[in-house]
Amino acid sequence: MLAMSAANDKARFLIIDDHPLFREALHSAVRMAYPDVDTVEARSITEALEILAGPKPFDLALLDLSMPDVHGFEGLLQLRTHHPRLPVVVVSGHEEPKIISEALSYGAAGFIPKSVRKSDLAAAIRAVMDGAIHVPENYKPEALDAESADRAEMARRLSKLTPQQLRVLQMLRQGLLNKQIAYELQVGETTVKAHVSEILRKLNVYSRTQAVIEVSKLDNIDLFRDSSGF
Repeated sequence: MLAMSAANDKARFLIIDDHPLFREALHSAVRMAYPDVDTVEARSITEALEILAGPKPFDLALLDLSMPDVHGFEGLLQLRTHHPRLPVVVVSGHEEPKIISEALSYGAAGFIPKSVRKSDLAAAIRAVMDGAIHVPENYKPEALDAESADRAEMARRLSKLTPQQLRVLQMLRQGLLNKQIAYELQVGETTVKAHVSEILRKLNVYSRTQAVIEVSKLDNIDLFRDSSGF
């Protein structure tokens, strides 16, 4: 069973979803599972990371994949990189087996479709808190194709980056120059160059451009294009 964050064994969950009605539905479900639960809301990945940087630890994060400030699995990867010990359960309207398989390969502690009943959602949360990896009842794992295997390998390499290196990588993706990155992070250009060198080494790529291209594949917009989840 996962350890509770507080001395009085009161569970503490972070709900990350930009849809107010579903945040309320999640509140209701987690209270069904844990009546004394302490829940905190985040409406973006940026807000979630700011909350997680605070002094009080969390026992579980419930994450919607479709967030306004990220693409595809980027939010999950950011949470896993910054907080590798925090179990993150994806609660999503995207229910395709391939999406579930990839979410699990990127380190999700479970996957709960938004279409399930509140009682089933509560039971799934309890299962994860008891240490299980929860997946939908009718889920059948799909063999990863070459593309998916490459993405999973890149996700594994990304998990080796420090939070600061991940921030530098995100700025590289935005097209910022070393001087601009140094200004944003309030560090010297030499420090930025050192971060870039480590990023290239850990990702096993040879240039900034190649790093951006390879990491962009993780956004995987095509995988989500025909899904109707919110």
